[in-house]
Amino acid sequence: MPVNQTLATYSDMAYATSVVIYIAAMLLYFGEFAYGRARRAAPERESVLVGAGGGETTSKPAVGHVEEAPKRPLAERVGGMAVSMTVLGALVHLTSIVLRGLATGRAPWGNMYEFGSAICFAAVVAWTVVLFRQLRVGRRDATPSQLRGLGGFVMLPMIVLLFLSGTVLYAKAAPLQPALQSYWITIHVTAAVISSGALLFAGVASVLYLVRSRYENNPLKMAKVGSRLPTSQALDRLAYRTTVVTFPIWTFTIIAGAIWAEAAWGRFWGWDPKETCSFIAWVVYAAYLHARATSGWRGARAAWINIFGLAVMIFNLFFVNIVVAGLHSYAGLPGS
Repeated sequence: MPVNQTLATYSDMAYATSVVIYIAAMLLYFGEFAYGRARRAAPERESVLVGAGGGETTSKPAVGHVEEAPKRPLAERVGGMAVSMTVLGALVHLTSIVLRGLATGRAPWGNMYEFGSAICFAAVVAWTVVLFRQLRVGRRDATPSQLRGLGGFVMLPMIVLLFLSGTVLYAKAAPLQPALQSYWITIHVTAAVISSGALLFAGVASVLYLVRSRYENNPLKMAKVGSRLPTSQALDRLAYRTTVVTFPIWTFTIIAGAIWAEAAWGRFWGWDPKETCSFIAWVVYAAYLHARATSGWRGARAAWINIFGLAVMIFNLFFVNIVVAGLHSYAGLPGS
């Protein structure tokens, strides 16, 4: 199927636009994070009439008078704008992915540029779902401002990856390589995109957990950042629950990849660098879940295991796909 260059161009434009919107959202998140702490809503003003005898009586509003709602603090409004920009950026980002797929007539994750874009979209969706769910539940260990404050730290690695995908890893819209022309690319790679994006969010939560824990153990350390984050229990819960939900998807990713490998290369497993690194990541995350469920390994030890899992995922995404030669070398870069 020939590539529709017009749709491909619109896809690239939407991609660049989404990056700009994400950057604006990140700055707004950090704006609320930096200036929104320790400002409590002003107490409701009461009009008091002082009687001749010194007594106080609360005045009643005049008939027909409508009391104005207290004005939201500026930092809170900035945080709301950040969430709105995140949703807008995700919609524009989704448009870019869909247009890329329509332009090429295939699943829009056949090279590193497309795969990186899809992972970032999955991570942003995961963050947005977690944010709205936590705000709806209303946790005592994290205020809405503190929850939104995580957004800047989540968006930062997304923007870095999007920038690298759109520049260093960029590949023009083209048909799939023969080895990738299978319905398994929709099944296997879609599962990989969802799990990678969600685990990236979980890793960021574990990093912030260590920062908050250090502040709680010693308020003089990490005070400017740690004091504005949700409690360590809240961050630990976010990382753990995200990994619990995502781990079965990552397991399915490896199983689906093995089935595809048998159909494409005549064997289920061959210890290809990509296969090996994916299996190592699976073992690390299994160890994290086991450590998190074991009382003696909860806390910082489990968080470090989760962060190591994130490091393995990033290594697998960049180094193995780009540097190491193997059967999975489909980055779409010149010379690959």
